Amino acid sequence: MKSTLLHSGLLSFQNYLLDKRTMKGITQLHERLLHDIKTYSPYGGLVHQIRILLLGPTGAGKSSFFNSVKSVFRGHVTHQALVGSDTSGVSGKYRTYSIKDQRSGNALPFILCDSMGLGEKEEGLCMDDIVYILKGHISDRYQFNSTKPITPGHSNYIDNPLLKDRIHCVALVFDINSVEHLSRDMMAKIKKIRRELIKCGVAHVVLLTHVDSMDLISRGDLGDIYKCMLVKPKLETVHRELGFALSDILVVSNYTSEWELDPVKDVLILSALGQMLWAADDFLEDLPPEETEIKEEESPSV
Repeated sequence: MKSTLLHSGLLSFQNYLLDKRTMKGITQLHERLLHDIKTYSPYGGLVHQIRILLLGPTGAGKSSFFNSVKSVFRGHVTHQALVGSDTSGVSGKYRTYSIKDQRSGNALPFILCDSMGLGEKEEGLCMDDIVYILKGHISDRYQFNSTKPITPGHSNYIDNPLLKDRIHCVALVFDINSVEHLSRDMMAKIKKIRRELIKCGVAHVVLLTHVDSMDLISRGDLGDIYKCMLVKPKLETVHRELGFALSDILVVSNYTSEWELDPVKDVLILSALGQMLWAADDFLEDLPPEETEIKEEESPSV
């Protein structure tokens, strides 16, 4: 009996040490990712801030991802962007969010652009508006109309957008719990969007959200989520159905109901954001010379 208790105690102590080492590694990675993103500079100095557009079905977690990113850099959970609790969504306006670093007060080198959700068939974000967003024609706070795209002459229409106004990376956002059950109409819409992204040469990745709400997922799984046996089939589905490389499929757990930051969640969020910035660098590097000659005309975004 005594030896059994001693063995149990040793196992508990070993698990404690393992958790302590794991958390130390996560803390170090957390600090390194924070530093790398804060000191990041877009390729060639062509723009001062990378614009990342969040696209996806209504309720996928686009606004929640912005709130989560802001929370990480502010040092506490915040909910600036409204998040809907039903499938109707609340992001009816085009919003461009620049985030300031809590310590320095300086604007971080990226802007997150939140859009109206994609609906079934003709519902939700108008497909024509997506092209206008990608090319930088739509300004902050434009009110979307699902049946009528923006037109030149509108107060929110930018006639001659600069490189800094364009989208440099798109994150297609899906709820990981429903990614295997997307309708044919939604799949067709996503594939059409991806063809347009490829045509425009815009870098794009997939962002899978709500991983913490999957059945049987534990907090321990979040520390090595890409090797989790419950998550791998989801990644394979996106890879098979939408044609994305597995390395371009990112997984996060957004802050939706928590009031305290979690370093494990932070690392997933920062890692995903970092991958988007590196993808945007590829887009900028691949631009033809005639599109990069305007850089001296551009000024820092506010």
